[in-house]
Amino acid sequence: MEEFFNALCRFFLNSDSLFDMVLSALYIAGLWGLFRKSGVKSWWALIPGARDYQLARCAGREPEGRIFSLTGAASAIANLVLGLLSADVLTNEYVDESEIIMLLVILVLSFVRFIYNIRVWNGMCEVYGRRKRWLFLVALPETQWIPALLWGYSPKYQPQWQVEDIRAEMARLATSGSAEVMDEGLTVNLKERTVTDFFQKKTLLRDIHMSIPQGHMVLLLGGSGAGKTTYLNAINGYEKADAEVILNGANVYTQYKKMQYEVGFVPQTEMMRGKDTVLNTLLDAARLRLPKDVSAKQRRERVDEVMDIFGLKPAKNTLVEKLSGGQKKRLSISIEFISNPSLFILDEPDSGLDGVMARELFVQLRKIADTGKIVIVITHTPDRVIDLFDDVIVLAKDSARTGRLAWYGSVEDARRFFGREKMEEIVKCVNSKGEGGDGLADEFVMKYAEVQHG
Repeated sequence: MEEFFNALCRFFLNSDSLFDMVLSALYIAGLWGLFRKSGVKSWWALIPGARDYQLARCAGREPEGRIFSLTGAASAIANLVLGLLSADVLTNEYVDESEIIMLLVILVLSFVRFIYNIRVWNGMCEVYGRRKRWLFLVALPETQWIPALLWGYSPKYQPQWQVEDIRAEMARLATSGSAEVMDEGLTVNLKERTVTDFFQKKTLLRDIHMSIPQGHMVLLLGGSGAGKTTYLNAINGYEKADAEVILNGANVYTQYKKMQYEVGFVPQTEMMRGKDTVLNTLLDAARLRLPKDVSAKQRRERVDEVMDIFGLKPAKNTLVEKLSGGQKKRLSISIEFISNPSLFILDEPDSGLDGVMARELFVQLRKIADTGKIVIVITHTPDRVIDLFDDVIVLAKDSARTGRLAWYGSVEDARRFFGREKMEEIVKCVNSKGEGGDGLADEFVMKYAEVQHG
């Protein structure tokens, strides 16, 4: 306890420490004004760690804010520990090993914190419409208080949007209605999908309502973090949301055991035993996915039928590890198709395939949809196969970093709605500027909500 008290005394009596305290006070005062302008409670500026996170929110850089705040807290603790370890450094003839370790830890944390400090303030430059040369000031602790005070209190500097205002506006446009439930087809009425993250409730998806008729092949578009996989997991019941998902008149959530084989989901990752043959792999899948009362003969007939559909019969005795990339993809899809699902969901089935092989795969999926199935696909190269799709779903991450519905409808109507011909251009326009996009997600989410409201 005495060592701890002595370390604190040395800290407060040190002139350099007093100078740092003055600079810190100026910076905190600047953040107080910045937070007020951005619609965040000003008193967050007084709380170490939390103020970094709130600054990142003001900058539209919430994910970076978590690392920024955690490294700040970790650095403070590491510096305190180093101070305690060095309390009797003058009486030692050598530097203790633990001190070297703590110095290395502080060095690493400082470097990470420096990088995220630049990222967050880069976002603030965008919010305030300032040039990137301001980053030279925030890069150094001795000068970062200057932009904080100027932007926080000068009427000349105003943010282009406020955190709470954006949330309120997006909430105002929440879809109060719902899609009409169809007897045949898929109806999704998703209010929200939330998780608890970084000590607060985080909304991953919100207000997604649509009805997809049987026989439709649907493209699911959206940038990184827009919630595409989360949405698919909500539809197939793997990760339940505050939602109602009705497939051909049956509730996927409340009748999950009955409906689990009506939904086929092919993930990005292929999970197959390399030492099994194609035939044995599909027979095992048939035993797991077909009803218990299906005979061995019927299972074999279904396996033969699926191998015919996906062109795997010539390779039925080939080991999985010996298959080509395209054959492995088709086998992975065949496993899920064994149960003859009414809804077939595929997450990047063309990953790793060349244009010709990908085209052949999507042609086969089109044939499956034409039998009356609903096929929903994520692909990062949509334009080479867009002619095979009926509809397109566009998810976009709004300013509150929540996945929202920016469009659902035909491909041609999507082109008119977004004013873009290519699907990849649509994704670019709703991606944030920090991700190389045009940053128009809020505009199109609001536009689509207004269209839905009539």
